[in-house]
Amino acid sequence: MGRCRVGIALFTSYLLRLNRNPHTPLIVLKLMRIQNRSVIKLLLAGVVAAYLPIHVSGQSSFKVVPTPPSHITGPSPNNTLFAVSASSSSDIWAVGQSAIHFDGTKWKAFQAPMISGENSGFLLGVADVSPTEAWAVGNASTTLTGQPAPVVEQWDGTKWSVFPVFSFNAPGESASLLLAITAISANDIWALGTGSMGNIGGNLFEHWDGITWTPTIVPLGGTPAAASADATDDVWAVGSSGLSSAQANAFVAHYNGAIWQSVASPNVGASAAFNGVAALAPNNVWAVGSFVKVTNGPTLTLIEHYDGSEWSVVPSPNVGPNSMFQSNRLFGITAVSSTDIWAFGSYFAASGDGSQKTLLLHWDGTAWSIARSPNPTKGDFLSDVLFAGVEASPGNVWIVGDETEFVQGAPSTGSLALHSTTASGSGSN
Repeated sequence: MGRCRVGIALFTSYLLRLNRNPHTPLIVLKLMRIQNRSVIKLLLAGVVAAYLPIHVSGQSSFKVVPTPPSHITGPSPNNTLFAVSASSSSDIWAVGQSAIHFDGTKWKAFQAPMISGENSGFLLGVADVSPTEAWAVGNASTTLTGQPAPVVEQWDGTKWSVFPVFSFNAPGESASLLLAITAISANDIWALGTGSMGNIGGNLFEHWDGITWTPTIVPLGGTPAAASADATDDVWAVGSSGLSSAQANAFVAHYNGAIWQSVASPNVGASAAFNGVAALAPNNVWAVGSFVKVTNGPTLTLIEHYDGSEWSVVPSPNVGPNSMFQSNRLFGITAVSSTDIWAFGSYFAASGDGSQKTLLLHWDGTAWSIARSPNPTKGDFLSDVLFAGVEASPGNVWIVGDETEFVQGAPSTGSLALHSTTASGSGSN
């Protein structure tokens, strides 16, 4: 089952402030990309300390594959891809501000209800069960400035439609949000987020048993950004917790087949957040994100591993630093095997103009290293980011995100898909 993979509606004035904050978590960063493209140039992320030597040579094993836009009209059409999942190499869905499908030959755009590319709705997770069944979750509003509500959409082999689920958005209650989804089987799927019911607020866990979505609120104290499952009794969620992004802690939760509970992980630096997770086995789970060593200090790649007993930090490299502006962040992870794992995100330019390129790291069973990664954006401002990945079949890896072209000050966001059929570290170090 393809692994999957985030939304909070914020006012533009708040986004302007968060854009300058190197500690802003992935949930907010993704929203900034879709809520206010004109301020992306303001992203200044701090000095990055490279803890490991960087060895990059040869060509990338990943190539850019053309993707069609779902939305081409409007002043700043958005086609960002936040999540990807596959039931096979000829049945792959990627969703975000658009919904596209790969049939083994080419990508094709499909319309998804309430997802217009105009920042009023976005899908943050997808689970591809079969050619006739897929699920996507996210948040949407009927107006651009309206309160977003959780949305669950179902693919029936022909079209996407909104699937009715229980809503916690009753009068007087805080809005619930769906942020991630992972599937074990067609009748065992988890959608995760935040919400409240009555006087209880906390993590929202929606479970699909093949017939009904059943919601549960568990006050674990964190906000999930990603989920991954190895088995019915081995489901993981990661994200961040804390009163502010500048003082956040990495958040980890686990479902053991009976209950959801928080799991301790190392507190790294002044602020840390997980953005992606991959569960390979009960004793082999990886989580990726970023952290800062001191308040208002540099952002660094963060990778941790669970060995069946405890989480521990695994050293990971960064690009640079060549200036105070060059920052590295990891947004997702996907695994081919225990000795062939890819983590990805972006890193900022040393010039401080806010432009960024794709960042790709590879695990060979011994150490993480930086791998070459394509950057297709053209124009006078480079902004390429990788958000999610999936192994569609053995050695057949897709990684998706977006490319933003600022031509004469007019942003246009296109979907980005990288593909490799030899994703075993070749060309990576």
